[in-house]
Amino acid sequence: MLGQAPSPGPFAACPARLGLYPVLPSAEWCERMADLQVGTVQLRIKDPAHPNLRSEIERTVAAGRRVMHDSAWFINDHWREAIAARAYGVHLGQEDMAALSADEVAALHASGARLGISTHGYYEILAAHHFRPSYLAVGAVFPTTTKVIATAPQGLAKLARYVKLIAPHYPLVAIGGIDAANLSQVLDTGVGCAAVVRAVTQATDVASAVRGMQREFARRA
Repeated sequence: MLGQAPSPGPFAACPARLGLYPVLPSAEWCERMADLQVGTVQLRIKDPAHPNLRSEIERTVAAGRRVMHDSAWFINDHWREAIAARAYGVHLGQEDMAALSADEVAALHASGARLGISTHGYYEILAAHHFRPSYLAVGAVFPTTTKVIATAPQGLAKLARYVKLIAPHYPLVAIGGIDAANLSQVLDTGVGCAAVVRAVTQATDVASAVRGMQREFARRA
C-alpha cells in the first residue's frame, strides 16, 4: 500500500476472541459494563470539543481496571488522551489512521497501547494490515443508524469470507447493525467478537440483554 506512514512494527496483542464488545457514548455507560464484568468495551465520543473529554476517558480507563477477567477496553479516536490515561487500547477509523504522521504512528506504537482499525472492504483491510494492528473491525455487517457509512452492508456471506481470510492473522470484530436478534447468525460465521451499540443502549433491561448476548458467545466457547 503506497502513500501511508511507515509502520513501526506490530502493535501489542489482544485476546484472539474479544467476545461481546459494547461501543458506548459515555463513561457512565462504560461503568455499567464494568459492574457487569464485560471484558471488551469501547468509549466512543465523537465530539473533539466535548467539555469533559479527558475525565470521561479517565473514568472509562478506571472502570476497565475493575473487570477481573480478560479486560480489553478501548478509547475511540482520542488517542493522545487515551495514552495519557494509560488506556489498554485505542480504536481508529480509516480516515483517522491515514491522518496520522509517521511520528504520531510511532508515538502511538511506543505507548504500548493496543490498536484496532475499522475496515469496510478488502482495500481497507490491506491498508490496515500495513500497520499490523491488534485487531481489525469489519462492517457494516447489517444496515446501521449509528454511523454514516459510504459502503453497502457487507452481509453474513462476506463476513464468513473475512473470517477465513483474517482470523488466522488478527482478532476480528464484526460491527454494524448487530443485536440480540441476529447475533446467533453473526457468530455462526466463526467470528470471535461482535460490537453492539443499540442492543445495549436501547435495551429495556441492560443487564439481562448483556447476559443474554454473552450466553450466545459461551455456547461457542
